[in-house]
Amino acid sequence: MRAPRQRRWPPLRLVISLATIAGLVALWWAASATGLVSKLFLPSPAVVVERLGRIASEGFVDATLAQHLGASLARVFAALVASLAIGIPAGFAIGLSTLGRGMLDPIVEFLRPIPPLAYLPLVVIWAGIGETTKVLVIALAMLPPIIIATSTGVRGVARDRLNVARALGATRWQVLRLVVLPSALPSIFTGTRIALGAGWSTLVAAELVAATRGVGFMIQSAANFLATDVVVAGILVIAGVAFALEFAIRLLERWLVGWAMQA
Repeated sequence: MRAPRQRRWPPLRLVISLATIAGLVALWWAASATGLVSKLFLPSPAVVVERLGRIASEGFVDATLAQHLGASLARVFAALVASLAIGIPAGFAIGLSTLGRGMLDPIVEFLRPIPPLAYLPLVVIWAGIGETTKVLVIALAMLPPIIIATSTGVRGVARDRLNVARALGATRWQVLRLVVLPSALPSIFTGTRIALGAGWSTLVAAELVAATRGVGFMIQSAANFLATDVVVAGILVIAGVAFALEFAIRLLERWLVGWAMQA
């Protein structure tokens, strides 16, 4: 006889999150419907959704929503690839070598607290106003979290694992590839998630520089014309894409380093 299958209820955390989102939307609707906040400053959810559909089909400032979003995603992903290509080796150098830590740590600590808008004019002088400048500004915002997270993960590798690998005759390269890198992967994923948040935060500033497409450019253009519904729609698009990327990275993290989550 099979035992009766227990009904699976949604996790409590998911229920609370959905209820919180529903409550915020209800407050938003109430504030606009009652006139507590002027529609010029806060259009209703229905108006924003309707305008979002028009942007997707008809476009805004000579580009559709898909074209704006594609331009922004291309910049963010290009910056992420460059940041990972530089940040992971730099993090390994800081975590494994006293020389590397002495050379690179001051540079990272110099870049980390500076907001991207502070060095945006300097990057424009150095690299011009093309796509390179936009990608470079976003990459500079992404780089410190990746380096710091990677170096922390490398320094946190258990000594027992290193000693066992060396006792079994593993070479230095094998220790790095088979012990240090897998052990540091959870920290690298955490740094990547933080870096993506910093990259999306910097996107609007980066697209101020001679951009003709991009969600940040769309928001800035709408703000100049007091098109608040377009501004709110752009913010919701950025939030939705950032949430989707966060979810995708969490799935990849669970697939590659699920053992770290169960530890």
